[in-house]
Amino acid sequence: MKVRINSLSGIYPAYETEGSAGMDIRAFLKEPVVIEPGRRALIPTGLFMEFETGYEVQIRARSGLAVRHGIGLVNGVGTIDSDYRGEVKVALVNMGEEAFTVNNGDRIAQMVIAPVVHAEIEPVEELSETARGKGGFGSTGV
Repeated sequence: MKVRINSLSGIYPAYETEGSAGMDIRAFLKEPVVIEPGRRALIPTGLFMEFETGYEVQIRARSGLAVRHGIGLVNGVGTIDSDYRGEVKVALVNMGEEAFTVNNGDRIAQMVIAPVVHAEIEPVEELSETARGKGGFGSTGV
């Protein structure tokens, strides 16, 4: 699958190893951004993309930033829809104990290409029974 990308920095997302599922994407900043503990920031990437309908680009946290610094994504996993043509921006949150500085060119997230299935909604009055039933959070144990 081809993803057409316009990169303002001239640096493109890349798989860091042959077995990588996600491509690292980088910050595109005029000046560093400091994210204080408990705060969030929308970080531009300078990337604009086009890809086939029936797919999405998922923006995910980088595990090293999460473990070492408490840096994650505000929305857990971001979705870039196939009809979006604006700049890709990453909503970072600092869940750590110290301020974190994002510099131009830093690898801040990863993008994964995934298929999308559109569901057909069928209105019903009742649902089938299951062993779990209405058991919610924690109902199946630890």
